[in-house]
Amino acid sequence: MDRTLESLQHIMAQVLPHRDPALLFKDLNVVAILQEFWESKQKQKAIFPSEGTVVYELLSSLGPPFVSYVTLPGGSCFGNFQSCFSRAEARRDAAKVALINSLFNELPCRRITKEFIMESVREAVSSTSGNLKDADDPSTSIGAYHYMLESNIGKTMLEFQELMIIFQLLHWNGSLKALRETKCSRQEVISYYSQYSLDERMRSHMALDWIMKEQESPGIISQELQVALRELEEARKAGRELRFYKEKKEILSLALSQIYSNQATSSSQDDQMSLALRGYH
Repeated sequence: MDRTLESLQHIMAQVLPHRDPALLFKDLNVVAILQEFWESKQKQKAIFPSEGTVVYELLSSLGPPFVSYVTLPGGSCFGNFQSCFSRAEARRDAAKVALINSLFNELPCRRITKEFIMESVREAVSSTSGNLKDADDPSTSIGAYHYMLESNIGKTMLEFQELMIIFQLLHWNGSLKALRETKCSRQEVISYYSQYSLDERMRSHMALDWIMKEQESPGIISQELQVALRELEEARKAGRELRFYKEKKEILSLALSQIYSNQATSSSQDDQMSLALRGYH
């Protein structure tokens, strides 16, 4: 742990030399430090293709405990894991979690190398019913994972995660299964979606998928939303990266809002037709 802290402090000294590394996680101005860190990365051009600013989101609440999320350039999301009794405290705690992860991402062990790929594939095999030989077969899950890692060699894990989140969501909403049924190879699917980032257009398409599921199984969106909210809360309290759970919540909420909007529009049109018919008679 001490070596890891020393490594993080060394990275901070390199990126922000005017800051005292010894006070790294004790500084109450951690929000400013996080912003400075990513601005410095931007100046070095070592930032994500979908570069942007650090964005905070505070959940609406009449009183404590307060919850704050922070989204980094590239889309990774973190939240406060402590019980915070002020909005400022929640924001600082979220920023601290994000800063630790931002610095940790700069460590050599978080960059995708040949050695990293072999270790990751071995871990994937041991946690599934796969076989190490599957790594050379892109038609298998292990092979597809190996192919994606190989295609992103040299990138950091946060950069790789920006791509992975798309495939996690496609798997969650059933799109990957549907693509396999059309005889698309895993390599073709990976190559196609690797060209895109997760944006409002893609979220809208996924929301439409869930609206179609709702027509077949009424109530499924509300059930999935409850699961997503519970997963998001558990992951936040554990200090984990939150984007997958947060994107699920956003997509399902979007689907519900569109359903309610369509119902309201339909109801309004029915009322107008009823008034028109009464006027005619």
